[in-house]
Amino acid sequence: MKKLGRLGVIGSGPSTVYVLKHLIDSVDILGGGLESLTIYERDELMGYGMPFNPQTTDRYNLSNIASEEIPELPESLFEWLSGQDAELLEGWGIRQAELTASEVYPRLALGGYFHEQYRKLVSAFSEAGIQVTERPCCEVSDIKDFPDEGRVRVFTENGEDDYDTLIVATGHSWGNEDRTDEGYYASPWPIFKILPGEGSYYNFTVGMLGASLSAFDVVSSLAHRHGEFLPDGDGFRYQLHEGAEGFRLAMHSSEGWLPHLQWDQVEPMREIYRHTTREQLFGLLNEKGFLRLETYFNQVCRPALIKAFALDGMGRMVDLLNREDFDFDDFVEEMSVRHDYVDSFEGMRKEMAEAKDSVENHRPIHWKEVLDDLMYCLNYHAEILPAGDHLFLRKTVMPFLMNVIAAMPLQSGQILLALNDAGILDLVEGRVTVDKKASSGAGCTMVKVENGNKTSEIAYRMYVDCSGQKPMELHDYPFLGLAQAGTVRSARAPFLSAERAARSHQSNPDLIFYEKGIPYLKTGGIDIDSAYRVVGADGCANPRIYDISFPHTSGVRPYSYGLQACSATAGILVEAWAKDGGDTGEGELKQVSKLYGKI
Repeated sequence: MKKLGRLGVIGSGPSTVYVLKHLIDSVDILGGGLESLTIYERDELMGYGMPFNPQTTDRYNLSNIASEEIPELPESLFEWLSGQDAELLEGWGIRQAELTASEVYPRLALGGYFHEQYRKLVSAFSEAGIQVTERPCCEVSDIKDFPDEGRVRVFTENGEDDYDTLIVATGHSWGNEDRTDEGYYASPWPIFKILPGEGSYYNFTVGMLGASLSAFDVVSSLAHRHGEFLPDGDGFRYQLHEGAEGFRLAMHSSEGWLPHLQWDQVEPMREIYRHTTREQLFGLLNEKGFLRLETYFNQVCRPALIKAFALDGMGRMVDLLNREDFDFDDFVEEMSVRHDYVDSFEGMRKEMAEAKDSVENHRPIHWKEVLDDLMYCLNYHAEILPAGDHLFLRKTVMPFLMNVIAAMPLQSGQILLALNDAGILDLVEGRVTVDKKASSGAGCTMVKVENGNKTSEIAYRMYVDCSGQKPMELHDYPFLGLAQAGTVRSARAPFLSAERAARSHQSNPDLIFYEKGIPYLKTGGIDIDSAYRVVGADGCANPRIYDISFPHTSGVRPYSYGLQACSATAGILVEAWAKDGGDTGEGELKQVSKLYGKI
């Protein structure tokens, strides 16, 4: 087992909470190897995480995960909520008598839950005789590695600290790139920065880039402050407050899609090897040791999806998948067409009936659940995909998945429909670019919308980018000391041929580079091995520094989303430590994947 010694953790959100959970579960195995634990948090509140922090989000921002889908902690969300005071629950818009394990609740409620689980786990370490030091309001400015001395140094405004082992778990991070003089906001977070002052209204149209769950957060927070949602049959009717008659919202979506609604599942927890085995998957590698997406689709996805569509009574999809010439690209195209409505709101209205039936009557939509499992499995083997397949995954598959698997809660869909019915909310289709020159000094943000052969320009007094974090470049890594010293390097995937690299270079010149004559694609973020050790410029994994922050590692783990991925990542990390300490092949996928069945 690995001797952790003095362990430092940067960040105290859900990823760290699950590290603590897996660590305390393995404390007997790790024995005295863990001497002390120090947790850094740049915010005042420990154990919340950005999406659930009351300093970041508000009561109108819903989560999209139910208690039964949250991996094990000392208490389940349902158990914890059931023990809370009715007045506290009402402040979150939750009725105590209506609590269930299958309902989704406001993110503030999840924040309170994770904070309490964090506190319980920290206490468990103290009871086990392990010293825990918490450092709230303490932002780590840099990190430096001292390989000859076997230690890592953490720099903060309060001084320096040395550790034997360090975990980076910083989670989401939003830069300060707002241009408030133009009404431009680079992200919606913290949500309070875009809200009107008490007693005032935005009597103009607020634009948003994206139609994802983050865009809905903006829609919900602003709409609740400009009007009220009144019960109307199975949904809502929206009524503006007096004095807010000019308030409008516009979401920009390149494809004109709205997210799919939530669905009932057979198994609420994802499994890496639910539809294949480790042995079968590694048996699919080609002669160069790569897993091709086409092979994965044909040998793993196709049979699993055929069974799922048959259970859903979707015979046409079964017939198409039984055709050998129907490939992954065709599958995405076919399912996208089914989601490509002339009027996306009318499409959502049609889907609402299916979603309500699925959730309320426990009728699973098997194909969505199976697809989620299949991509979850692929995520933990993405380092054996060649560059061309990473490009296809990024440009074709991921945008489709983000709409299909996003699982917007039914209540959120009802709010969108009510706003559209009231003439308050529109969806603008087309690819958007912000005209910085036109915006500069104009007191507004000018956006150009390209939809087919039609181009138009729109001026917004407020425009919020809700498209999420962009792929991170090495120079964006928050700890420049590691980047400048070559302790971390860009995540990459090799091309199978120089010809394919040359073709890709024409459309992605900034993402292609050569090293020792080999063409590579920058897949985003920093490079890690399968046990989450950072990989340096020399190609070697660092035995002291681990990074489990999804925005940093998305190039190697492109489908790591949500709390289940947080728990699985933490479990892999701790299981690898408990197994052999990472000194002999611990970071190789074939070795680490043996642990996946235990997670």
